Amino acid sequence: MARPVTLFTGQWADLPFEEVCRLASGWGYDGLEIACWGDHLDVVRAAEDDAYLQGRKDLLEKHGLTVHAISNHLSGQAVCDDPIDARHRGILTDRVWGDGSPEGVRTRAAEELKYTARAAARLGVDTVVGFTGSAIWKYVAMFPPVSQELVDAGYQDFATRWNPILDVFDSEGVRFAHEVHPSEIAYDYWTAQRTLEAIGHRPAFGLNWDPSHFVWQDLDPVGFLWDFKDRIYHVDCKDAKRQVGNGRNGRLGSHLAWADPRRGWDFVSTGHGDVPWEACFRMLNAIGYDGPVSIEWEDAGMDRLLGAPEALAFVRSQLFDPPAAAFDAAFSSQ
Repeated sequence: MARPVTLFTGQWADLPFEEVCRLASGWGYDGLEIACWGDHLDVVRAAEDDAYLQGRKDLLEKHGLTVHAISNHLSGQAVCDDPIDARHRGILTDRVWGDGSPEGVRTRAAEELKYTARAAARLGVDTVVGFTGSAIWKYVAMFPPVSQELVDAGYQDFATRWNPILDVFDSEGVRFAHEVHPSEIAYDYWTAQRTLEAIGHRPAFGLNWDPSHFVWQDLDPVGFLWDFKDRIYHVDCKDAKRQVGNGRNGRLGSHLAWADPRRGWDFVSTGHGDVPWEACFRMLNAIGYDGPVSIEWEDAGMDRLLGAPEALAFVRSQLFDPPAAAFDAAFSSQ
């Protein structure tokens, strides 16, 4: 069950796409999870411009890389978010931001996700990873008191906005893998269940599993894999380190910058945190996941040119076939 190990390019979007291809290839990555920002992938051009699309394919081929997923977290975030504000202006393209009117931003973001499905299909990719945004994340503290009607309306808003997007995904033969993450409509175990219920468990919508977001919420990333095994469409590897227990550092981060030692947790290089990686990879074997394993680099305390190849070596050391697959492979080669 040889799984390709890919590099998510989102944290490298300050570099030209060709430079990221060169680096990833030199380190030994099998391929890329391409971010749809920076100059890495313009989804409208990829969906409509044959020459542009071929140019992206040529760069991948030149560096011996494959592509197994593309990611459009930034536009996806704006589909359901409320409020739409200066934070979104900082992450969205001019094409999506437009005049900044909130409903206009949401509408244009939804169209961008439809183009993302079309671009994925033309690249030969069947999975798009991303965020959904949420109209009700602002109520997460539940005070002032939040009525059940407001919560229900948030899930209905998600379904109303995302079902038309997923119709395009269906027509293109592409799946959306939602990254379960704070600030999204599905950010933990129970909200993931509620989100799937909201859209009638339609197959076009599944989950991107990133265990770092579970660790700092005190959730079990291994049990999540088992319970949602039919919805794990993509895997991102990112680690998190708890820095709590001194009576000062809070789990919510305290509005402190990444890598500030006063934070209660931080993302760290894969293998340096609290994710139980061996148990996670054993469970991925158990549920039969054979898709890409994508390394997402987000360690503010380590140079990425050192950390990205180190993370690759660690993940490769953890990937192993389950006994039956190893046995079958051995005998099929005889």
